[in-house]
Amino acid sequence: MKKIQMVDLKGQYAKIKDEVDRSVLEVLESTAYINGPKVHEFQKNLEHYLNVKHVIPCANGTDALQIAMMGLGLKPGDEVITADFTFAATVEVIALLQLTPVLVDVDPVTFNIDIEAIKNAITPKTKAIVPVHLFGMCANMEAIMEIAEQHNLYVIEDNAQAIGSTYTYTNGKKAKAGTIGHVSSTSFFPSKNLGCYGDGGAIFTNDDDLAHTIRGIVNHGMYKRYHHDVVGVNSRLDSIQAAILDIKLKRLDSYNQARQQAARAYSRAFEGQKHIVVPSGKTGCATICNDCDCHVFHQYTLRIIDSDRDALVKHLNDNGIPCGVYYPIPLHRQKAYQDSRYNEADFKITNQLVKEVISLPMHTELDDEQIEFITSTVINFVNS
Repeated sequence: MKKIQMVDLKGQYAKIKDEVDRSVLEVLESTAYINGPKVHEFQKNLEHYLNVKHVIPCANGTDALQIAMMGLGLKPGDEVITADFTFAATVEVIALLQLTPVLVDVDPVTFNIDIEAIKNAITPKTKAIVPVHLFGMCANMEAIMEIAEQHNLYVIEDNAQAIGSTYTYTNGKKAKAGTIGHVSSTSFFPSKNLGCYGDGGAIFTNDDDLAHTIRGIVNHGMYKRYHHDVVGVNSRLDSIQAAILDIKLKRLDSYNQARQQAARAYSRAFEGQKHIVVPSGKTGCATICNDCDCHVFHQYTLRIIDSDRDALVKHLNDNGIPCGVYYPIPLHRQKAYQDSRYNEADFKITNQLVKEVISLPMHTELDDEQIEFITSTVINFVNS
């Protein structure tokens, strides 16, 4: 059996090496390293894939989220509601802009932001909601957009983990994750479902005026050279990364299908295990259906019940199986984001999840032998 990787970037690269190398060499020979033709080509292709009017590439996913908020004109002191159970970048940019983060609990099945918790957190100072499409599955965007419309709030989708996922409305209408809110951000960090070979990110929107504002912000506030019309930053996707992303974009659906296939294999192996709760699709969906498009499994995350999760992590590592705990500490308990406003009773699900979750290897190169070894090792431990 080949060595198990948490993310097998080397194996994935090997399959597209000739095409990637050729495209990177084209950039080197053109010397159009910043905002070159490869960036514009990737931008247009991603717009077409997502069926969104505007994609604005930038330097990384954290910048993308910050720039989206800057583009909306949010002011210091404005309250922004987001999930407590996620990576710190989501709340980090809120704090950096001197906005007021309002952390709320999540759904125990999807791990995404809890709808009732959003409703309970709204005050006259609330200006925006940031749903995080965690681990590859879209949050309940239909309900979130209804709340936003009722209270005149912006919705900023944090789509760093769910590119390619599809959200299905109750009437059957479908839309890609990141194209439903007023604006969205994504990350092209190498381990993402659509990842480059360095840092990269993008902002999506269907709002023409907002897109114009954001295009200035990413480039020092300039629309014309040396004319600074808005306060901006220096955040641009370089041409080499765009060239790589454009090649991988053509394969994104097949990459996501490979992840879904691995997730199904994991879940079949864990069926009937009382100490293991497997991920599913939307709330009420007991399994990963054969035509699943709502979850693209950036992570395959279990809940370990009535067993020692931390000891399992050590056991897996001792057996050559990498794994991750995403995330071990709720944001409301992080030193940087502690606030007297928070009540532990309001974070019941998050506080439980941080004790139970464990993410297994998940990538496009997993094979049946590896999955069998991983699952049997987990099962043997929790039943010992």
